[in-house]
Amino acid sequence: MTLHRELFIDGKEVPAEGGRTTEDTSPYTGEVYATVAAGRPADVARAVEAAHRAFPGWAATAPSARRTIFLKAAELLDARAADAVTLMAGEVGGAAPWARFNAGLAANILREAAASITQPLGEVLTTDTPGQLSLAVREPAGVVAAFSPWNAPLILGVRSIAVPLAVGNTVVLKPSEDAPIASGLFLADLLRDAGLPPGVLNVVTNAREDAAEVAQALIADDRVRIVNFTGSTSVGRIIGTTAAQHLKPAVLELGGKNALLVLDDADLGYAVDAAAFGAFHNAGQICMSTDRILVHRSIAEEFTAKLAAKVGALPHGDPADPATVVGPAIDARGARHVEELVAEAVSQGARVRTGGRPATGALYAPTVLDHVTADMRIFREEIFGPAVTVLAVDSDDEAVEIANDTEYGLTTGVITENAGRGLALARRLRTGIAHVGNQTIDDEAQAPFGGAKSTGYGRFGGRWGVEAFTDTRWITVAGQHNHFPF
Repeated sequence: MTLHRELFIDGKEVPAEGGRTTEDTSPYTGEVYATVAAGRPADVARAVEAAHRAFPGWAATAPSARRTIFLKAAELLDARAADAVTLMAGEVGGAAPWARFNAGLAANILREAAASITQPLGEVLTTDTPGQLSLAVREPAGVVAAFSPWNAPLILGVRSIAVPLAVGNTVVLKPSEDAPIASGLFLADLLRDAGLPPGVLNVVTNAREDAAEVAQALIADDRVRIVNFTGSTSVGRIIGTTAAQHLKPAVLELGGKNALLVLDDADLGYAVDAAAFGAFHNAGQICMSTDRILVHRSIAEEFTAKLAAKVGALPHGDPADPATVVGPAIDARGARHVEELVAEAVSQGARVRTGGRPATGALYAPTVLDHVTADMRIFREEIFGPAVTVLAVDSDDEAVEIANDTEYGLTTGVITENAGRGLALARRLRTGIAHVGNQTIDDEAQAPFGGAKSTGYGRFGGRWGVEAFTDTRWITVAGQHNHFPF
């Protein structure tokens, strides 16, 4: 029997207006995995109203009570990790190691959100007024509109709601059409079961053709005060522009064209392992995935040959098979996009070192290319799939110049045995995140997460997330009657 889920509004599962539904398709099988309610603007208004009504009570809830809910939700997620693995395999084609990592990190994000609840939310300011107490106080803003993506559904779904809720806001979440359960309804179940009051979190799923209309209605609602979106740069530009039109702050975490620098002193075996993980974890469908490897010319051929041998042996295919390392793309269109980028590059002189075969449905074999040049589309565009390019460089300076020559700026890695040399290079790379002695993918709940340039603005994580989802107010308390000049 096909799974069916309704909208989640005011603590209850309710059908969309008119009973409309839409299909949620499995990337690997191409079959309908579930049906979900297809919300429209009227449903958005219902969800925002529920969040708006719940806000005063939730904002006034004692910090210890809020913290208890978040810690309980983390425990529940740990307990339901096997369910999450099954869900991600069926709904988004996530291989088991990636799904388990999603569940573990998402649980830690909930725990970090619990810790943020008792962070100091203000400071005492100096003042020229005798006897006056002057305060800068952070307070919850109200209703937050959150948009979660499909590629890391548990991690990024939780990240989009955890700190906003923890600091006292209420949330209306619009999950991706490709992961309405994993990045939305599954999380609502966790928090409801952990004791989150009705209306504090609401989830509106929608049909793909209604996405723009639903997003517009959510952002434009006067009761929504802050917006956060994780996803592609093209959609993020629309979300950011719409939020700006309504004078609402936004946190945007968008695409990346991430470079891994392999210096001439690198341990080759370690560098190959790091590059393979960075490029092919979750079939390359991570905003932090390694798209470009810039390797010193003196070791480029040996490195590329070893990387191709490792990648060519990676098990790929059925995400439900525990042995699978590289699963499918999110759909056949995603696989064809990678196939087209590779074929175009090969026609312009790039060389396939492994993979490069035509896609089969949503499956595309892990692929390594070298002899890539800067004028190729695969060099400029985010691949977001199981392919990586290798470029030989003659110096550290050339590597930095090429790495920075992109509109994106999310993350980078520098593989070297000299930490000082690596740190000096990391400081020159124009990204929000940089890792010395590691590849481009890393994530910790307490760290500031976000990018530069067309990768967006604002930060999730730690105290930076608290700052993003609260308003700062100046409050004074007079210690005596003031003298007024008239």
